[in-house]
Amino acid sequence: MTERPTPETLDRFARIVGEKNAIRDEAEMGPYLTEWRERYRGRTPMVLKPGSTEEVAAILKLASETRTAVVPQGGNTGLVGGQIPFGEEIVLALSRLNRICEVDLGGNTMTVEAGVTLSSAQAAAESAGRLFPLSLASEGSCQIGGNLATNAGGVQVLAYGNARDLTLGLEVVLASGEVWNGLKALRKDNTGYDLKNLFIGSEGTLGVITAATLKLFPQPKEVATAFAGLATLEDAARLFNLAREAAGPALTLFELMPRIGVEMVVNHMGGRDPLSEPHPWYALIDLSAHQEGIATDMLAQIIGRGVGEGFVADAAMPTSLAQAQTLRHLREAMSEAQKFEGGSIKHDVSVPVAAVPAFIAAASAAVERLIPGARTVPFGHFGDGNIHFNVTQPAGADKAAFLARWEEVSEAVHDIVAEMGGSISAEHGVGRMKREEIARRKSPVEMTLMRQIKAALDPRGILNPGKLL
Repeated sequence: MTERPTPETLDRFARIVGEKNAIRDEAEMGPYLTEWRERYRGRTPMVLKPGSTEEVAAILKLASETRTAVVPQGGNTGLVGGQIPFGEEIVLALSRLNRICEVDLGGNTMTVEAGVTLSSAQAAAESAGRLFPLSLASEGSCQIGGNLATNAGGVQVLAYGNARDLTLGLEVVLASGEVWNGLKALRKDNTGYDLKNLFIGSEGTLGVITAATLKLFPQPKEVATAFAGLATLEDAARLFNLAREAAGPALTLFELMPRIGVEMVVNHMGGRDPLSEPHPWYALIDLSAHQEGIATDMLAQIIGRGVGEGFVADAAMPTSLAQAQTLRHLREAMSEAQKFEGGSIKHDVSVPVAAVPAFIAAASAAVERLIPGARTVPFGHFGDGNIHFNVTQPAGADKAAFLARWEEVSEAVHDIVAEMGGSISAEHGVGRMKREEIARRKSPVEMTLMRQIKAALDPRGILNPGKLL
C-alpha cells in the first residue's frame, strides 16, 4: 500500500529538482490536474518537473523508500484519465526532458528525451531530410514519452504502424530508481524477452520512459490528397479496397468522416464544404511517393475508377499544400467540434477492417434504441479498423442527464465490438476510464499475467496506481 507523503517527504522530493521545479501552489498545479475532456479532475500534494534521467531516478528511489505513489505525465493530452492523480500521488511532469539527443541519418534513427513534443520530433526529422510519421491531432502538445506509454496510433498507422512499431530502443527508470538503458538502434535483436515492449503501452504502470530511439523514414517527394463523397459505408469499403490494391504501401492515409461531423466542424471550427453537394460519408485519402507525379496520377486513376463504377459520388483533389491542410482540418477538428453540440460519449474501438460498416450500423442502431435522437459521429482510421464512435447528445437535451448514461451506452457499443472480435481501446489506452471493463472482458489468464508483470516490476505499487489494472 502507498502512503500520503508527509511535509518532510515532500521537502525531500523538492530538493531533488529544486524548489522552482517543485510546484505546490494549487492554482499553479491546476493545468496538471484536468484532462482535455474535463471528465477527470485530480488532486495532488505536489508536481515535480525533473530535468534529467538522474533526477527521475532519484525521485523514484525516494518514492519506493517512502511508499509514495507517482503519476508520470507528458503533455496531459490523454483521453482516458491515465495521467490524472487521485489525490495522494505526486505528479511527475516530464516536459523538461526535451532534448533531441541524436539524429542518425545513416541508421535512419533519432534519439530523443521523453518530454520532446511530437511536433518537435517531426520537425527535427524534417530538418534532417527524414520523416517521423507518427501524426496526431494533439501533436503540438503531446510528448514522445506519453505517445510511447499509450502506444499512440494516429492517422498514418495504415502505412507505418503504431508508436510501438516506430520504436527501436528505450531508456526507462524502474520503480526502484534503477535505470534500464535500452537505447539500442538495432533492427534485429533476438537475445531474449523484448523488454521495451513491456513498457510501451503500459501507461506508466511499469516504469517511467525517459528517452527513446525512434525509426525515421525517407521524406516522400510527393503526397497526393483526395476528399471523396460517398453514399454508403459499403462504398467507403469499396474505395478503400481499391486504393489498397492499386497503391499498396503508397496508401498512407484513409480516414472516414460522417456528414454530421463535417457539419459540426464547418459550423463551429471554420472551414467550408469541399464538395458542391453534401454526402452521407466522406473519405480523406493520402498517397505518398518518392518520385514526383506518381502519387497524383495514381490517386486520380483510383478516384476516376470509383466515380466511373458509381461508388464515389464526387471528389476533390487539392492542388496546393494549403488546400490539403484545409481538408485535413475537417478530420483533425472533428473531436473538438463536438464540444459545441453538448455532451459527447466517446469510444475508441477497433474491429476487423472488413467489419467496420457492419459495426457502425449495429452500434448506431443500439444507441438509437437506448437514447432516441442521440447523434452518432463515427469517424477515424478506416484503414486499420479503428473507429472513434462518438455519440453526441440529442439536440436540446440535458447534458448532465445524457452523460450520466455513459456506462450504459458504452456497454452496448462494446458488446458489439466484442461480438466482432474487436478491442474496446484501439489507441487511447485504458487509464481510469476502462480499468474495470478491461478486467471483465479479458480472460482470467490475461489478467493474471498482467498482474504478475506489474508485481514483478513494481512490487510496492507506486507507479500510477489505479490505472490500467
